[in-house]
Amino acid sequence: MTPTTKSLGIDELPRETRIALVQEIWDSIAAESNSGLLSEAQRKELDRRIAEDDAHPDDVIPWEIVKAKALARLKK
Repeated sequence: MTPTTKSLGIDELPRETRIALVQEIWDSIAAESNSGLLSEAQRKELDRRIAEDDAHPDDVIPWEIVKAKALARLKK
């Protein structure tokens, strides 16, 4: 059976304590190895895109244009 906030008694803790507990759980997850989140190919592609963006910071399309084009595609 998967533990729940009720079965662990967490739902009875004060709000501030529950928030601190959530932060502690989140920090423990973040501290674990993130190697499973992205494949090596995905990591390399992300690095390539970041480098491309850094090399050409003015080569962008405003959000309003991207949104309008996406909405226009949906209406077709």
